Order: sequence, then C-alpha cells, then structure tokens
Amino acid sequence: MHILAAGDHFVAPDLIARELTAEIGTGHRIDQLCLPWPLTPFGRIAEVDEASGDEETILGALRGAEALVTQMGPVTKRILDEAPGLRLVVVGRGGPVNVNLEAAAERGVRVCNTPGRNAAATAEYTVGLLLAAMRRIPETSAALAAGRWAGEFYTYDNCGPGLDGSRVGLIGAGAVGSRVARALAALGAHVRIHDPYADQALLRELGTPVGDLDELLAGSDVVSLHARLTPETRGLLGARELALLPEGAVLVNCARGALLDEDALCDALESGRLGAAGLDVFAVEPPPADSRLRSAPRLVMTPHLAGANTAVAHNAARLAAAEVGRYLRGEPLAHGVV
Repeated sequence: MHILAAGDHFVAPDLIARELTAEIGTGHRIDQLCLPWPLTPFGRIAEVDEASGDEETILGALRGAEALVTQMGPVTKRILDEAPGLRLVVVGRGGPVNVNLEAAAERGVRVCNTPGRNAAATAEYTVGLLLAAMRRIPETSAALAAGRWAGEFYTYDNCGPGLDGSRVGLIGAGAVGSRVARALAALGAHVRIHDPYADQALLRELGTPVGDLDELLAGSDVVSLHARLTPETRGLLGARELALLPEGAVLVNCARGALLDEDALCDALESGRLGAAGLDVFAVEPPPADSRLRSAPRLVMTPHLAGANTAVAHNAARLAAAEVGRYLRGEPLAHGVV
C-alpha cells in the first residue's frame, strides 16, 4: 500500500511513519510531508475548516497514494477529485472537520478519526487553567519575576477562592468533562453537571445532574465548558447567561471559543461581576490585535494548548496507524465516519 503521512510540528510525519511500520510492517511505501501547523495557525481552506497547508502541496504529495494519514491536512472536493487513487483518509484528531465528508462518501473514500486521543491532556489542562485563574498564579509569578514580592495577593480581597467546598458547574460530560469532574471531586469540589445528551446514571456517578442550564449557572461558583460546538451551542453563554452567575464566579473554556460571547465576558470581567476567567480557545484564533480580551482584567489566556502533550502526539499516531491496519486486514474501522 502507498500511504502519505502528512504530519505537522506536533504529530510529526516520522512519528506517524514509525507507528504505521509497527502496525503494518515494512512492505509498504510511506511518504512523509510536514505541514506548517502549529507554527502557522490552522484556518479554512476551500470548503473545510481547521486545516493546515494548501491544496497544491497535498495534491503533489498524494500522487499515487491510496491512504492519507493526517491531523490537519485539507481533504477538499478538489483534492478528492484530483487524487482518484485515494481510498482511505485517517484524521488523527477528535473530529474530521478538515475533510469534505460528503465528497468523500460520493467517491467511495473511507474516512475515520481518532476520538479521545487528547481527552486526558485537555482535562489536566482545564484543571490547571482553572486553578491558575482562581488563585491568580500568572499575576503573582509575573510580579515576582519583576522583583516585586506582591504581598497584597495574600489579603482577603485579592487571594482568590479555593476549590475545596466550591460549587463547580460543568457543561458537558463527555471524555473531557467526565475526567474533569472526577479530578475536581477529588479536590473537594461539589460537582454539578448539565448535559442533556449524557446517560443520567453516569451523571449521578460523576456528581449532581442539573437539567436546566440556567439553574446550573445560578448555583455555580465555577463554570467549565466541555460542550461540542454545534449550531445549537454556538454562543451558548452570552450576557444573559453570564449575569446568572454568582458575583465573583470563575469561568473556564478549553472547549471551543464560539461557545462563549467574548464581548459579554469582557463586560463581566471589567465590571467586576466575574471574578476571573481562563481561556484556551477563542472565536478567532489568534485573537485580533484589537481584541478586548487582550486587556481584560483577571483573564488568563493560553494559545489553544490544552490538547498538546507528547502523549497525545503518540496516541494520535498510534490510533491512526491502527485504523490503517484494520483497513488492510479487511476489518471494520473502529471510528469510521464515512
């Protein structure tokens, strides 16, 4: 089989190639291509989202290939039209948003992805970002680095709240949200969860199910977003919803930027109603130079890093290689979407 390993600077092409060789042996041709992400932000390419590279580069490297293993490479209608030998696309991420699934199905190209590859990493990061925002860790670190002891952060008004005994509201209880729930419960938080699609028995195991989103918000000292971005959840938290939070509440988003109205968040932080916030994702990435987020008080921002650790890169490559192995052996794909 002729395979293109179109990696990037996170899930590197040689890592993909090594996992492919371990899975299917050495009797196959594996070409490698390195795409510019994350040194260059992903974006929309033709009709697909969150992609890296360009159609010409992918087409040149795909010539004669039957399978493409990639994390960010665009798989557009044009690429599918001009790579007639392509039979399998494996996307090493939670969702194949960089693939035109309708066009792939029309051409009989199988598509699969690797859900759960970064769930543990994202959950860990969410807890870290939450603690950083609550306890004002970046501010105090910056003060000390600048030579200032900043004892005022030990005063009652400035030291920030704790997790032990706090009411934490989680919106979403999937692979990430469920891990965050267990971690926060271990730290003494009272975990409350809103997820209309989750199994109620699971929600009761993780914490206290709350069927109404407004009720969850009104009774949460801390809120963390773990919902998927859909037409229904876009703008899920706006000015009305943020106003329901108790004064001084903390909000964290490591899911998708468009779940949250960023202007409403800035208003809540600037007014002092919201105690702190932590964002790893943004409606536009990176945020524009004139974004209000850049000057909002008590806001900790990181550049979409929650899912990035070395274990995730290995997970993605290994899970993707396993799908190629299944395809070659004529077995059902574990995570086929087309």
